[in-house]
Amino acid sequence: MNQLIDELIKLAFAEDIGDGDHTTLSSIPATAMGKSQLIIKEDGVLAGVEIAQKIFHHFDPDLKIQVFIPDGTEVKKGEIAFTVEGKVQSLLQTERLVLNVMQRMSGIATTTRKYVKELEGTKTRVLDTRKTTPGMRMLEKEAVKIGGGVNHRIGLFDMILLKDNHVDFAGGIEKAITRAQEYLREKGKTMKIEIEVRNFDELQQAMNVGGIDRIMLDNFNVENTRKAVEMVAGRYELESSGGITFATLRDYAETGVDYISVGALTHSVKSLDMSLKAV
Repeated sequence: MNQLIDELIKLAFAEDIGDGDHTTLSSIPATAMGKSQLIIKEDGVLAGVEIAQKIFHHFDPDLKIQVFIPDGTEVKKGEIAFTVEGKVQSLLQTERLVLNVMQRMSGIATTTRKYVKELEGTKTRVLDTRKTTPGMRMLEKEAVKIGGGVNHRIGLFDMILLKDNHVDFAGGIEKAITRAQEYLREKGKTMKIEIEVRNFDELQQAMNVGGIDRIMLDNFNVENTRKAVEMVAGRYELESSGGITFATLRDYAETGVDYISVGALTHSVKSLDMSLKAV
């Protein structure tokens, strides 16, 4: 994870600065020193403070950061999250990347916290998905955790998730599951197997085959989800996915499913407004 974040920071600076921030280099002396503060401009959940420190120190190890509000804190408009002090040239060249990352992460954490609160009193946890911004997945999934959600698989490498296309191309539920089990044995790998089912027939087939860890109920309505929970009777983890809105979230949770995956946590979230201003 750290390696991917380091690569993202390098790429982001290459994208933004190129062969030099000529505005800053032409207008600010290299010896000028200053201080900036991160001002919250909208209520929400703060995320990205630790990543911001990585960005600052990657660019200029001499920058000094004083954190007042840690990641995961519910913040109000007008609060100061941290100050950063050092060369003005460094402050100006890191400003936009820090804001882009923190606004995006804080928006995701804020949205996630809203979903988590809606699920209070149930056993259901909210999961993220792979519907993330290319290259920023690690940061976006970290923001989900900061908001109180749970990470689904990180990518295609850390879990077997047999979705509808895998099942159809493999020739059915049984073939898809048994091939996955054989593959893990052959490769000497230990990872969870999850299978997506679209109806009660597929659900029964999956349970008949067994040797799986989680079943994803794809586009089941609330009533059918409740029936599925009764059928499975705790033998496998159950995840609801597809067609679930914030308005119906609680109804699904009250059926007794273990997880609800929500693509909206990352794919269409609004960034939280904040600014980095000279003190």
